[in-house]
Amino acid sequence: MKRIIPERTGLNLSILNIIMALNKEKIQEQITIKEESIMITWKNLDTLDSFKELSQTAKVDVADVMKGEGGAERVKKYSVPMAAGLTYHYAAKAVDDQVLEALKKLAEEAQLTEKFQALYNGEVINTGEKRLVLHHMTRGQLGDKVEADGVDKRAFYVEQQEKIADFANKVHAGEITNAAGEKFTTVVQIGIGGSDLGPRAMYLALENWAKRNNKFKMEAKFISNVDPDDAAAVLASIDVAHSIFILVSKSGTTLETLTNESFVKDALKNAGLDASKHMIAVTSETSPLAKSDDYLAAFFMDDYIGGRYSSTSAVGGAVLSLAFGPDVFAQFLKGAGEEDALAKNEDIFQNPAMLDALIGVYERNVLGYPSTAVLPYSQGLSRFPAHLQQLDMESNGKSVNRFGEPVDYVTGPVIFGEPGTNGQHSFYQLLHQGTDIIPLQFIGFKNNQMGTDVVIQGSTSQQKLCANVAAQIVAFACGKEDENQNKNFKGGRPSSIIIGEQLTPEAMGALLAHFENKVMFQGFVWNLNSFDQEGVQLGKVLAKRVLAHETDGALKVYSDLLNI
Repeated sequence: MKRIIPERTGLNLSILNIIMALNKEKIQEQITIKEESIMITWKNLDTLDSFKELSQTAKVDVADVMKGEGGAERVKKYSVPMAAGLTYHYAAKAVDDQVLEALKKLAEEAQLTEKFQALYNGEVINTGEKRLVLHHMTRGQLGDKVEADGVDKRAFYVEQQEKIADFANKVHAGEITNAAGEKFTTVVQIGIGGSDLGPRAMYLALENWAKRNNKFKMEAKFISNVDPDDAAAVLASIDVAHSIFILVSKSGTTLETLTNESFVKDALKNAGLDASKHMIAVTSETSPLAKSDDYLAAFFMDDYIGGRYSSTSAVGGAVLSLAFGPDVFAQFLKGAGEEDALAKNEDIFQNPAMLDALIGVYERNVLGYPSTAVLPYSQGLSRFPAHLQQLDMESNGKSVNRFGEPVDYVTGPVIFGEPGTNGQHSFYQLLHQGTDIIPLQFIGFKNNQMGTDVVIQGSTSQQKLCANVAAQIVAFACGKEDENQNKNFKGGRPSSIIIGEQLTPEAMGALLAHFENKVMFQGFVWNLNSFDQEGVQLGKVLAKRVLAHETDGALKVYSDLLNI
């Protein structure tokens, strides 16, 4: 088992010697390095020699290196295979062999491979909440057997997947029905944050594929916002008598989710229906929902998987298995698991997530770019940027390190995005000619999901879509000179693109895991705890005070203005 030794800023050998002298036996036990062990240290980015070297590398002119035959050779050279037939291309990034060599050294000094290994082998990586981080284990066993609370965690996650599969199969077969003995046709997920954004994005990504491949079982809807208009609109669009509702709350006490549950239960009651025959729960084994008679069934998650990382757990498993069938969810997990396996590679040129992460750190901390745009050229990925917003900004939107100490460097970027080509007619003006340079992450597929297309002016719609993304990459990189400055494009706007054959369940799983692992590696480099989210708690606390009318000052005035 690896030992993880926290190294705080300013902790030097002399201090360590003093500590060892005071408690020699204990410290020696902690830092003893066996032949099969590696000592892991956690250091701030600005203390790493490799980062200083990276900061001194010559800057790459993207517009220059992407022109002509040199650009063509870069596109052929700068790519890394991913799982599920995907490929990560980074030729249009502001990197060259010198920068890449410095990034390789940064990965080694920051011990990214070792830290990932420690994570999947069950070390307490979530230091803020003193928890393991186990979302990878929902899609495979990457390393050692991990036990927590006396339970084999891989076996636990597989058991929940099997229970969900059995339940979904019985619903699809008509063995579990409504009170009238009729099949359920719709599933509605009630959750918020990671319990909504991830599963919703995954469902929308695979809906058309499932319909085309005869895998579509049930329509899925989602209720997340506590705004009553959200729940009312969803309920108005479905036949509640033929709907199953999934309540997702780890604690069983999430205010927004329970509020929406009450909204739904009221609608079921008004329709003369028994709510307990229409609702299932995804929760922890210790929550009040776990053994309640108010639910047809309960499936379990645990404290070792954060909401934004929960799409491959029961949180995503229940709704996706009901919507598409357990076999489709299994394919989704397979793609994610294969991408996780690639993330174990020490060589950054065989590890797409790590390389993507390191280039992102270079753009943020050396080149000074504040944002990243995620631009999928696939309508199925319409909500994927929204999911990545939470994944990235909730994970790495931190100004203190793992030990609660302020950092002197910038961390997570602002993430935003919209599917192409819609984005081209929305915010690409700023991306092309704005004052800030914003790195771009494109996603594109050679084939559409529905298999339906039409030839217009010598090419299909899919070809036109792909032509647009190819053109945008080169346009952003190379620009266009014009005497009219209003029509002048400076270029030099860096981008990467992930290319696949088609958006399938496996490809979606691989995409999801890629970005989850990218965020994880960046958190390691920045010495952050990417697995807690204290920043979302204060608003919740104050909202409870408002509802209890325990307010004063500005909070009271705002409450009065909103008629609370």
